[in-house]
Amino acid sequence: MALSEALKKLVDDTAVFAVVATLQPDGSPQQSVVWLMRDGDDLLFSTTVDRRKYKNLSREPRVNIMINPADSPYTYAEVRGTAALTTEGGPELINQLSRKYTGKDYAEFNPASQDDAQRVVVRVTPRKVVGSL
Repeated sequence: MALSEALKKLVDDTAVFAVVATLQPDGSPQQSVVWLMRDGDDLLFSTTVDRRKYKNLSREPRVNIMINPADSPYTYAEVRGTAALTTEGGPELINQLSRKYTGKDYAEFNPASQDDAQRVVVRVTPRKVVGSL
C-alpha cells in the first residue's frame, strides 16, 4: 500500500511524533510514542531488544501507527501494517532520528544511552492507511 504524498511530506519534513500500538501476549494493546522516518512507503522507528514493543512485535508483527500532527488535531493517518525487525543499522537509525528530532546525535541527546540494550530497526510495511493524510 502506498503512502499519500501528504503523509510522505509530513514524515520527511517534520519531527512529527507517532503512536505505535502493538499486541501484548494477552491480546491487550500496548502503545508508545516514537520518532519516525520513511524509506519508500515503509515507516521506520527504533527500539531496543529489552523493550515491550520489541518483545510484542517479535511474537506478533501486526502493528498500528497513528500519526497526528500537533498543529492540526483533526488531521491524521492510521497506518496498519506488518513489522520486520533487524539489529542491522540500529545505531545508525537512532542517530538519524535523533538528529531529525533534536539536532544532536543520540549519545549527546541522551548520555545514558551508552547503557541501552541492543538497538533494533523496526520497518513497518503498510497494509492499509486510513485518515485524512
